[in-house]
Amino acid sequence: MALFKSLHNKKDEGLLLLRIGLGICFMIHGYPKITGGLEGWEGLGGSMQIFGITVMPVVWGFLGAASEFIGGLLLVLGLFTRISALSLMFTMVVAASVHLSKNEGFAGASHAIELGIVCLSLFIIGPGKYSIDKK
Repeated sequence: MALFKSLHNKKDEGLLLLRIGLGICFMIHGYPKITGGLEGWEGLGGSMQIFGITVMPVVWGFLGAASEFIGGLLLVLGLFTRISALSLMFTMVVAASVHLSKNEGFAGASHAIELGIVCLSLFIIGPGKYSIDKK
């Protein structure tokens, strides 16, 4: 089909759209977390207990919140894309693990798993030519 042939050379445009859409979603989701302050970060960082990590929950919480908000912004800009995508993927591993530990099953964890797979894919593929990374 002509439509599919015309899209053959649009990989970079697709990556731009993916980065912007995903980045904005992460920013919206991460904004309340990054502005949550010490109490919010401590609660979020408490999620690391499922991995046996009980020290510095405020630090872990801040890192998770920053990963979502700042990592999302960096995806939009195409700046440090691979590092941001990897950080977001690890954040989604934690999120999926939390859902699974609460016995929510795959249905509860699937969104984090899906986002983690997308972030891993961006880590592998890179940002495309429409990014600050490529300038």
